[in-house]
Amino acid sequence: MGRDRKLFFLFLLTTAIAGLAACETGPSVSGKFDREFSVSGPIRLELNNASGDASITGSADGKVHVHGELHASGMGFANTQKRLDDTVANPPIEQKGGTIRIGKDISSMRNISITYTIQVPHDTEVSANVASGSQIIRGVRGPVKVQAASGSIRVEKIDRDTQLTTMSGSVSATDVGDDVQINSATGSTNVSNTKGDVRVTAISGDIQIAAPGGRVEAETASGAIEIQGASNDLKAHAVSGRVAVRGNPAANSYWELKTTSGSIQLNVPAAANFNLSAQALSGEIRTDVPIMIEEQGKHSLRARMGNGGARVDVQTVSGEIRVSGSN
Repeated sequence: MGRDRKLFFLFLLTTAIAGLAACETGPSVSGKFDREFSVSGPIRLELNNASGDASITGSADGKVHVHGELHASGMGFANTQKRLDDTVANPPIEQKGGTIRIGKDISSMRNISITYTIQVPHDTEVSANVASGSQIIRGVRGPVKVQAASGSIRVEKIDRDTQLTTMSGSVSATDVGDDVQINSATGSTNVSNTKGDVRVTAISGDIQIAAPGGRVEAETASGAIEIQGASNDLKAHAVSGRVAVRGNPAANSYWELKTTSGSIQLNVPAAANFNLSAQALSGEIRTDVPIMIEEQGKHSLRARMGNGGARVDVQTVSGEIRVSGSN
């Protein structure tokens, strides 16, 4: 499924949940349940939740612990307490071999919000889909795949790759041992300390990336992009927003920094080696580092820093370009 179709599906899901919430009448009741499963070897955790936060944490006891806190709202003449009691007695959880499914029948959870606290063995793959609620996943091997319509997503200490998609909410990925891919409609994005490639696409929201281990691609229609510690191939595109990159282009790498409306700030060490091509249609180009100018116009510059090697292209339509040193 393409990105646009996926985000549209999430929008429809959010709208449906909101519509159901608007119809709530009658009393509200609460309850909780606990379940424990013994497992061996790698497992897969599948979570589906219409409403409620989820926390998934890796542990070392070789078991899956699921704690659920429920809140049920009245609907028409439905017996709210009975619906709650039935769910507590028979929570939506099943185990099939090495797979634990939570929220197996999301359609039966109408007007029931469940907040999950889940502990799993470290060697766990996670697939989570939440319509409304924040999600925290930490300390598992992965891979981790998360989709949310509304709510923040935070992943930490994941050994393998992560794929995170949200319609509305902030996204954070820290200490990931492989690739990170994030699609966000609206909300800030923060990625730090990754060993693989980083790819972030946002419609509206700031993007911050620090200490990427591989290639970087960051695109936002409305918002600023800030990247620190870059060295490999890099692409940072903004339609309306500032672009700031601090790093040292590796030999033969290619950096492309573009914004339509906003300034571009590039910070590199004095020992950097790259060929620079800069263009600012409406704004100045300033350099505070030693470069050898090859060609210069009123709004363009071609130059070499050090021995060249890497290639850095910088373009803005409305805004200034500044190339400065870094410590």
